[in-house]
Amino acid sequence: MIKKIVKNLNLSATLRINEISKDLESQSKDIFKFGFGQSPFKVPNQLVLELKNNATENSYLPIQGLSELRLAIAKYISLKKNYNYSSENILIGPGTKELMFLLNILFDGEVLLPIPSWVSYEPQAILGRNRIHWLQTTREKNWFPSAENIEKIVSRNKDKNYLLFINSPNNPSGQVCENLEEISVIVKKYNILVLSDEIYSELSFDDNYKSIANFCPEKTIISNGLSKWCSAGGWRIGHFVIPNELKKLKNSMKVLASETFSAVSAPIQYAAISAYEKDMSEYVKSSRNILKNVGEYVYENLTSNKVLISKSQGGFYLMPEFVDKKFISSEEMCADLLNNTGVVLLPGSDFGFSKNKLIARLSFTDFNGEEFMKNFSSDQIIKEEDIVKFAPKIIEGTKRLKVWAESS
Repeated sequence: MIKKIVKNLNLSATLRINEISKDLESQSKDIFKFGFGQSPFKVPNQLVLELKNNATENSYLPIQGLSELRLAIAKYISLKKNYNYSSENILIGPGTKELMFLLNILFDGEVLLPIPSWVSYEPQAILGRNRIHWLQTTREKNWFPSAENIEKIVSRNKDKNYLLFINSPNNPSGQVCENLEEISVIVKKYNILVLSDEIYSELSFDDNYKSIANFCPEKTIISNGLSKWCSAGGWRIGHFVIPNELKKLKNSMKVLASETFSAVSAPIQYAAISAYEKDMSEYVKSSRNILKNVGEYVYENLTSNKVLISKSQGGFYLMPEFVDKKFISSEEMCADLLNNTGVVLLPGSDFGFSKNKLIARLSFTDFNGEEFMKNFSSDQIIKEEDIVKFAPKIIEGTKRLKVWAESS
């Protein structure tokens, strides 16, 4: 009755851990929610006001999305990329996850995924019946693949179509890809399609954020939305930016959209316009300032000869590796950690690592972002005592994690 391809899949790891954490909290358990990656801040007031003002909008909107919203996004993106995008290049969806799923359904070829990769890339490729090639990475290279590794795979069969996923800043590592230009050379040489997942780009701690679309815009689909930088994950709105050179692909995406989600919620599309037309710089910079400092606190207090971590470069993740622990798998390790400390992490095996690599994703978002932001502007210095005051769960959870990591 149920197709084997679906029967063999599990619940999304990130959504599953969120439900587990909430269930444990409801039982009054002392839990430190370092597992689920949700922004700790409130949706900006001006977006909330726009949503209220447009709550009566009840018409079906165009499949591709509200024209005013698409134009606002196109102008916003064009200022940041080396390409002149128009509203016709924009496709609005109910979150980028749905759009990526549709891309996997229509794409006829093989998918290139770096290790580590976001938890949903692999199952979506499987559902699209696309063969997956895992790209090996190293901590020294920020957990991104080298151009040579990519070429080694695609050069074996040049007649195949390839789809490469690049997610920078990265979930789960928190790292930024620094070899985009080298990768773009291979992309052009072998006619590779790129999905540049830039959902954390506005939260990059470096003002000089670079996209692979800066180097090969004609081969790059940009994926972004409001879930991270506007803290609107529950609103479920995202977009693809598809260049003119991929017009046929965009049209096929529209066909699939028409037969699945039809159109994104009208009130939310109208409200989203202000995110791209109004000045959001203070909100975004304040978010970055707080996340950067909280992330650095966790990094500095957890790093040791028993815990290897790279400092977060954007978003709200760290990826600690526990070098002296004796567990069969990262899943077993995270279960032990939860049982003994109340700290929730996601095992590295959920992101493509081998099961026996004792690495995990840590989300440093278990604090009241609204209160934190009320007290600190974008340029204010945040001290350790401020983190103690406004992010006590981060302090205590990090302490417990460190003690557990250093125990025999």
